[in-house]
Amino acid sequence: MIGVLGGMGPAATVDFLAKFVACTPARRDQDHVPVMALFAPQIPDRSSAILGQGPSPLPHLQRELGRLVAAGVHAVAIPCNASHHWYEQMQADCPVPILHIATATVAALGVTSLPVMVLATRGTLCSGFYQRQLAAAGHDWRMPDEAEQQAVDQVIARVKAGAIAEAARVLAGLWQPWQGQMGAVILACTEIPLAAALLPAPPFRLVDSTQALARYSLDFCRAGGNADPAAATLR
Repeated sequence: MIGVLGGMGPAATVDFLAKFVACTPARRDQDHVPVMALFAPQIPDRSSAILGQGPSPLPHLQRELGRLVAAGVHAVAIPCNASHHWYEQMQADCPVPILHIATATVAALGVTSLPVMVLATRGTLCSGFYQRQLAAAGHDWRMPDEAEQQAVDQVIARVKAGAIAEAARVLAGLWQPWQGQMGAVILACTEIPLAAALLPAPPFRLVDSTQALARYSLDFCRAGGNADPAAATLR
């Protein structure tokens, strides 16, 4: 049984669960993987905490992980990128594997000769765990400039507020100038794929961190939990 520590935000967690079910090769109910999902939307904002603008969510994350472990899960997926800033502390306190979203996403990226743009919250970018994993895998990466990051912030905020169509319009305007400049764009905030789903495919590859974590989690479960999910994690 896999545990899902969600609610950060709720719509992104529902999206993760839908993608996890969709990528499962099942013909009947009994072919699916047992899942225990816990929504904890009151966990303090992760990005604000990383930037020193709010309380640490770590004690709350550890408490909710404990609830999942007590329920009998064998591994945990957290469909919130910024929470992985505290990955080492969470894993050290958790007796079951926590499947790292950046490890899953970088593995899904594959080969590209052009730079990779990382779209994420300011906190996730400040933490740097995506940049470290991309560099270790040999990828040339880029982060948005300030004007672009302001647009990313708007996309995330509007999705969280339920204004997904508005978020999609902002996102479309953001990535139009990147044609021919980027080999791939990583959607490294689990709100952004909800906006991207309303748009035509752009002229570069999109790597959805939610989808990557769903596939990684399923592969881990189907392998009987024998893989080491943290082996490629760099901090």
